[in-house]
Amino acid sequence: MAQPPSGKPVEEDEEYDYESLPPNFSLLQNMAAGAFAGIAEHTVMYPIDAIKTRMQVLQPHGTITHNSVLRNAFQIARTEGVFSLWRGMSSVIVGAGPAHAVYFATYEAVKHAMGGNQVGVHHPLAAATSGAAATIASDAFMNPFDVIKQRMQMQESRKMYRSMVDCAKYVYRNEGLGAFYISYPTTLSMTVPFTALQFLAYESISTTMNPQKAYDPVTHCLAGAIAGGFAAGLTTPMDVIKTILQTRGTSSDPQVRNVSGFLDGCKLLYRREGFRGFFKGVRPRVVTTMPSTAICWSAYEFSKAYFIKRNDGL
Repeated sequence: MAQPPSGKPVEEDEEYDYESLPPNFSLLQNMAAGAFAGIAEHTVMYPIDAIKTRMQVLQPHGTITHNSVLRNAFQIARTEGVFSLWRGMSSVIVGAGPAHAVYFATYEAVKHAMGGNQVGVHHPLAAATSGAAATIASDAFMNPFDVIKQRMQMQESRKMYRSMVDCAKYVYRNEGLGAFYISYPTTLSMTVPFTALQFLAYESISTTMNPQKAYDPVTHCLAGAIAGGFAAGLTTPMDVIKTILQTRGTSSDPQVRNVSGFLDGCKLLYRREGFRGFFKGVRPRVVTTMPSTAICWSAYEFSKAYFIKRNDGL
């Protein structure tokens, strides 16, 4: 909150400047808000994310899995047990908190530096740039945890890995350190445009719905959901390739195991399944992303508002 000039009393009903972070809003508080948002986002929608991973994996001889989220959910629950839908979530909990802390801290720092926190001013370039910068920083931390998560989401993973740590050891021992980052360039090719599109859409929608940029849970929830769904649909092809790269070590198909990178993955996918293969899992991706980003933005903005009010009272 902007401090009043010396000598002037503070009126009791004065509105604090919610969107512009005050000088006493610490980096630690910003990171705590981001960590809370990240864990809340990923844990709630995890089962649908697990189904999406199964649907996106490249099957031998071009075999397509069920394209229905519900059919896949029932089949997994019936054959592997309901709790198998949450297998690998420990990796997300351990990684998502710190990764989202870095994400939102970077986002706020870059947006503030570019003048994107001015009340009543729509600054799309600041929103897009800060979102992209935040993604590059957080994905460098999160990528190994994402690899572990997707390996444990695969069918038969229970026979291969007892825990998150066991999975990490197995991947490192059999495929080396590079296996944790082989998908990083592909991840960035998806998450940078995804985040730029999401932040651009979120800031545009929230500014239109709430020009004063005051704390408004309804605005943050709706804007987050719409922005996330929009960005998720457009970036699904990169997400499919990322899944292929991150799960290749579990495949019995030698061609899949030997995929060396983004372009190699694209060629193999197109050769086997054609153009439609690039949009496998688009429905569960959008279904997962919309509530996830709504939860993420709502949790982050709530935490942000809480810390600002708390600091304002000190």
